[in-house]
Amino acid sequence: MFLTHPLSGAAMMIREPAVAGRFYPRERSACNSSIEECLRAAAAPPQDATSGERILGGIVPHAGWICSGAVAAGVLREIAHRMKQTPIDAYIIFGAIHVLHVGRAAVFPSGAWETPLGLADVEARIVDRLCGQCGLLESDPHAHEEEHSIEVEVPFLQHLSPGVPIVPIMVPVTEQAADLGAAIGRTCANFGIRACFLCSTDLTHYGPAYGFTPHGSGREGLTWAKNVNDRRMIDLMLNLREREAVKEAVTNRNACGGGAIAATLAACKVAGARRATLLQHTSSEEVLTSLGYPASEDAVGYAGILIE
Repeated sequence: MFLTHPLSGAAMMIREPAVAGRFYPRERSACNSSIEECLRAAAAPPQDATSGERILGGIVPHAGWICSGAVAAGVLREIAHRMKQTPIDAYIIFGAIHVLHVGRAAVFPSGAWETPLGLADVEARIVDRLCGQCGLLESDPHAHEEEHSIEVEVPFLQHLSPGVPIVPIMVPVTEQAADLGAAIGRTCANFGIRACFLCSTDLTHYGPAYGFTPHGSGREGLTWAKNVNDRRMIDLMLNLREREAVKEAVTNRNACGGGAIAATLAACKVAGARRATLLQHTSSEEVLTSLGYPASEDAVGYAGILIE
């Protein structure tokens, strides 16, 4: 919808939050408190992941913060810390698609995204460059209205990297995803755009609730989902094998954002990525059980990865 920007007074397109109050708190103070809680619970990066080099990208989960917030927070905190030495122009966020009406890669073109922490500006100049150079990308703000995969990351970015604009891109799970990411990476390089490429994806959705139980219900199946099925996709990401991500996600159902993974890895490789580091790997069942919730037959996998 179009609203008036509180600072400039000009009319602009503002995406209103779709999952505030469900995936994360709706009120500003509660949202900030929840982010701080996620940061305290986040795993510390291993020593070999703190070389001081600029981080080119990251892979983070997008479930409700109670389940995946700590994993996302650990990655985004490390990126923000390194960014203090090497500032960037924007976060380019490749998101998974859960809504049914979006079949092509869609970028939110301009304006801002509203969260409980205020407005996160969309970097329209970068969007213009990307749309002009990447034939696989279309400008479609309405595609983003109900999708949560990018939204749940934005308050973290506002808290950790205030003032840094975003470029939200929804990426379908198709063989063109890697080509899209490579084209975006080349465009950024050609125009001197300093970007950090983020992927928002969860891993295996296992259990009766998801209609996926190839190894049965219960502990044996959940263990397989995490240690075998999740790990197949994690190993591809750690080895920067973007061309295999989509097929892997479709064949083994171990990521909802296979297209976002492929695009992110491809963009990072164009930018010179040499390695990826796993910060944390867990599941919704493990997190909730640790918080005192009853054991469940269902689980979703989460991984936090840094790309340098």
